[in-house]
Amino acid sequence: MLSLIHIRNLAIVDEIDVELDGGMTTLTGETGAGKSILVDALGLVLGDRTDSSVIRHGSERAEISASFDISDHRDAGNWLRERDMDADGDCQLRRIISRAGRSRGYINGQPVAMTQLRELGEQLVDIHGQHEHQSLLRVPVQRQLLDAFGGHHSVLDEVATLFADWRDARDSLRAIVTDDAERDARQDLLRYQLQELDSLDMTAADIESVDAEHARLANAGRLLSACQSGLQRLDADDGECANTLVSRTLEDISELAALDPSLAEAAGLLGEAAINIQECIASLRRYTDGLELDPERLQWLEERIGQLHDLARKHRCRPDDLPAVGQQLREELDAMEHAGEHRAGLEARVAALESAWHAAAAELSKRRSKAARTFSREITAAMQTLGMAGGVFAAAVTPRTDTGCSAHGQDDIEFQVSANKGQPLQPLARVASGGELSRISLSIQVISAGGETIPTLIFDEVDSGIGGGVAEIVGRKLRALASGRQVLCVTHLPQVAALAHHQLQVAKSSAGDTTSTRVHMLDTEQRIDELARMLGGVKITQQTRDHAREMMQQAGKGRQPARRKSRKASA
Repeated sequence: MLSLIHIRNLAIVDEIDVELDGGMTTLTGETGAGKSILVDALGLVLGDRTDSSVIRHGSERAEISASFDISDHRDAGNWLRERDMDADGDCQLRRIISRAGRSRGYINGQPVAMTQLRELGEQLVDIHGQHEHQSLLRVPVQRQLLDAFGGHHSVLDEVATLFADWRDARDSLRAIVTDDAERDARQDLLRYQLQELDSLDMTAADIESVDAEHARLANAGRLLSACQSGLQRLDADDGECANTLVSRTLEDISELAALDPSLAEAAGLLGEAAINIQECIASLRRYTDGLELDPERLQWLEERIGQLHDLARKHRCRPDDLPAVGQQLREELDAMEHAGEHRAGLEARVAALESAWHAAAAELSKRRSKAARTFSREITAAMQTLGMAGGVFAAAVTPRTDTGCSAHGQDDIEFQVSANKGQPLQPLARVASGGELSRISLSIQVISAGGETIPTLIFDEVDSGIGGGVAEIVGRKLRALASGRQVLCVTHLPQVAALAHHQLQVAKSSAGDTTSTRVHMLDTEQRIDELARMLGGVKITQQTRDHAREMMQQAGKGRQPARRKSRKASA
C-alpha cells in the first residue's frame, strides 16, 4: 500500500507531502489545479521515461519519493530480498531528475537502474489513465488484457520459452542446411586458415617466450656493455671498486666494535652489504658469460614475430590469441564436416520443441476461451449499468491463419462490441463512439483490475464523459474494488467523490510571480464544501450544500474513518 508520496520541484509543484490510507481515496480540485501531477509523479518514481522539461521553472532538479507498506505483499518482499534491498516490510522509492538530463533512481537507499524501478513498480501500483481507451484498440493490448484477466502467466511463459528454444534450434538447422557450394567454399577457407596457423606450431606460452627472447637478443649489445661496466665498478683490479672499499671499511669497523660495542650494528650491516655485493658480482658474471650475440637467431625470431603479427592482423586479434582462434576454426570445420550427424539431431530437436509448443499453445487457447466467456459476460453486465443498455461485449478467440510458432500462442484475440440491442458484433474500433469507448474502457479496467493482486490501483479521470446515475455506479464499482486494496481516483464527478473513504483536495496557490500546487486531506465539513463546489460551480448555495451532505449520507460517509493528516509545504 502506498503510504506517502513526496514531490519537490515538479511542474508547478514546489514541495508537497501527501500521506495516504487504505480504501478508496479521491483527488478533486479545479481544472488545472494539478490533480494529475500526483499521478504523473508516481509514474516517474516507478520508472516512467521523462526529460528535464518536467522540472519546475527556476529549479535545477526535481525529486519524487514514495513509501510503501509491503508487509502483506509477499512477491514484492521476495523481489527485494533476492536483491538484498529488503527493509522489514517497508519500501522506499526515490527518483531524481536533473536539469542536465540525468536521472537517478533508488530503492531503499540503494542506487538502481530505471528498469529495476519499473520491474518493482509493476508489482506495487497499477495506473489506469484517462486516455487508456486509445490503446484499447490495439490487438496486442487486447490480448494482454484477456491474459491478465485469466491469470495465464505460467502457461504464457512456457509458450514463450518453448518458442525461443524452437527458434534457436531452427536457426541452427538452417545454418547447416546451406547451399553445398557455399559450404564447400567455407570448408576450403577454414582448412587453409588452419594450415597457416598449424605451420607455426606455437602455443600461447611459446609466443610469449619468442617475444621475450627477441627482446633479449635485440638488445644483447647494450645488455652486455651495461653488465660489464657494472662489474668494473663492483670488482675492479685496481682496488678502487665497491667490493674492495666495503671490505676495507668492514675490517676497520669490526676492529673498532671490539672497543665500542655500539658499532656492532654498523659492522653487521657492512657485512651483509659485502655478501650481497659478492653475490651480485657472481650473478652478473654468470649472465655475461651466457649472453651471446647471435645475429642468425635474432633474424629467425624477427621473421617468426612478423608471421605472428601478419596472422593476427588477418584474424583481427592479438598474436597471443592465435591458438584460441585456431581452436575455434577447428571446431567450426569439425561441425561442418559432421553436419549430417548434427543435422539429424537438430531436426529431431526442432520437431520435439514444435510438438511441445503446440501442446502448450493448445492449453493456452483452452484457457483463453474459458476466460473470454467470463470476461465477456462481466463486461457486458457492466455495460448495462453504464448507459449502454442492450449492449454486448465479446472477446473473440480464434485460431491464427498463420500456423507457425509464436511467442504469444496460436490465437488471434479481438474485442468485439454491439453498442445497441439487435446490432451484430463488430470489432471495437469500428462501432464504438468516443463516449462509448470510454465507458467500455472503464468497464474493462475495473474488471481487469479486480482480477489482479497489485495492492494499489490508480484511476486518472477514467470517468471522463459520464455523469448522473452512471457516475454513481462507477463510484460504487471503484469503492467495491477498494474493499481489498487501496484505490486512488482522480475525478471531477461529485457522485464518485462522495463514495470515497477519503478525499484530497488539490488547489493552486500564488505568491508573487510563482504558482504552486497544494494538497489537503478534507474532513467531513470540508468534503461537503468541496462536493458542493463540484455540484454547483462558482456560487455555492445552502441548497447545494444540503445536496452534497445528502450524497455523503446516502453513500454511508457521514463519518470518516480514522486517517493520518496530510502534511503540506508552503509555496
